[in-house]
Amino acid sequence: MAGSVAMNPVVLVHGGASSEIPQDLEERLRQGVVRAATAGYKVLKEGGRALDAVEAAVTILEDDPEFNAGHGAVLNAEGTVEMDASIMDGRDLSSGAVCAARCIANPIQLARLVMEKTPHCLLTSHGAAKFACAMGVPVIPGEQLITERNRQDLEKEKQKTDAETPSPQKNQGTVGAVALDSNGDVAYATSTGGLMNKMVGRVGDSPCVGSGGYADSAMGAVSSTGHGESILKVNLARLILFHVQQGKAVGEAADTALGYMKSKVKGEGGVIVVSNAGDWAAKWTTESMPWAAAQDGKVHFGLHRDEARVFSLP
Repeated sequence: MAGSVAMNPVVLVHGGASSEIPQDLEERLRQGVVRAATAGYKVLKEGGRALDAVEAAVTILEDDPEFNAGHGAVLNAEGTVEMDASIMDGRDLSSGAVCAARCIANPIQLARLVMEKTPHCLLTSHGAAKFACAMGVPVIPGEQLITERNRQDLEKEKQKTDAETPSPQKNQGTVGAVALDSNGDVAYATSTGGLMNKMVGRVGDSPCVGSGGYADSAMGAVSSTGHGESILKVNLARLILFHVQQGKAVGEAADTALGYMKSKVKGEGGVIVVSNAGDWAAKWTTESMPWAAAQDGKVHFGLHRDEARVFSLP
């Protein structure tokens, strides 16, 4: 619920928890999350809602081919792109999501339409496609979403024998954003192409409210990334906010929940969290996670553990 005192707005984004990032890609990922956080912060500084800010930030990341969402989403076992996304308004817990979506540029925008234009929370596959058509969302050839790097990565994955240990995702690249606006309301948005070489129709945590993200203006907001099946099993986003409800600081709440997931189901991942008081944290158990936060006219960002850079916005 909105407070009577104007809050200090903040937006925080992530570009996916990763086990291995090629060195030549690192700076492009940093630049990508900084661009997204800056775009979301501009919305907030102009008086926009947290919901508008997270949608704007995630749209930037979906359009960036370096991330596993929208253009640049990884390929399933048939060599096609199937995308998941969800968005949630912390004011009244309204939410919208799509899963196994194909041939659209920005699944997060379709997820918001599900929230605002239907009585439902989640549409899937051909149902999501029919709804997109009804809403006038442009259909694009699936090939336009595929990058040559992802095509090559799929071929490498398929060449492995069954006896080989499956390699961890080098760059899971799920993208997300959380925000607190000047009214004291929060929102989250999460979008992904899922796992490389996944079964057709596989759905991970990203479109699932409570796992891929959660937003409640009485507590805060979370966006998750990492091994989707593990995140689903522990309901990661809502678990973090449970710890916040119990009085833990946002960083401690995130570490506690991520630690539980790792010990209980051996799942790796990362999260961004913002409280309804404006405190925020980016935490992960993988090797790295690109993140950026914009607040007080400054952008904080990083990729590796103990890396936190900052610059002032013009």
